[in-house]
Amino acid sequence: MWELRSASFWRAIFAEFFASLFYVFFGLGASLRWAPGPLHVLQVALAFGLALATLVQAVGHISGAHVNPAVTFAFLVGSQMSLLRAICYMVAQLLGAVAGAAVLYSVTPPAVRGNLALNTLRPGVSVGQATIVEIFLTLQFVLCIFATYDERRNGRLGSVALAVGFSLTLGHLFGMYYTGAGMNPARSFAPAILTRNFTNHWVYWVGPVIGAGLGSLLYDFLLFPRLKSVSERLSILKGSRPSESNGQPEVTGEPVELKTQAL
Repeated sequence: MWELRSASFWRAIFAEFFASLFYVFFGLGASLRWAPGPLHVLQVALAFGLALATLVQAVGHISGAHVNPAVTFAFLVGSQMSLLRAICYMVAQLLGAVAGAAVLYSVTPPAVRGNLALNTLRPGVSVGQATIVEIFLTLQFVLCIFATYDERRNGRLGSVALAVGFSLTLGHLFGMYYTGAGMNPARSFAPAILTRNFTNHWVYWVGPVIGAGLGSLLYDFLLFPRLKSVSERLSILKGSRPSESNGQPEVTGEPVELKTQAL
């Protein structure tokens, strides 16, 4: 519980709240229909991708810029953060997402609000198919995040922020035709709670969480294993306080600092 007395811990929590608010505000805002006709999928995909890339650049060095409960779950599965930090991140992300959607709701004309870009299954898509699509969308997204954030990777090329943003854009370009591209339980939860519409809402939790967990396991245990003992992993999950025992500081569950590079 020492993290609760750490200023950097609370800065990270606020960063997740702040980033989730802006992510949902700009992402959902770009998804609203201001004129009759089909929704421009490329516009929505780029809006979400660029919003996340901007936020990774802005707060990635503070909290890791998860901005997504599924991503936080993936880092927890990979024993890269403490359970306490993960829970606080998820709460901050959900509250930030709802706050962002509420602000968008208040500044948008009633005729334009609609369902506030609520994620819904497209006609003909079953809940089983939708869940599988969400698993694959989130799986590729988490794999990209783990690979670009990995501090062990030598010679990282390009911009971490843009890589993550493009991965999210890719997910939207495909997923919008099936599920509306959830990939983020907080993004799906915010308009659902404001419109009080939770039809098939579980798909947007189960799919991303399973996909994120699989992505974490694939990267950290198969593709590029982290050589940590069980005791080291438990120490991270418990958020053990840093010490200088044996000349080596213990792991603390602090977010990985992102060293972004310009293209």
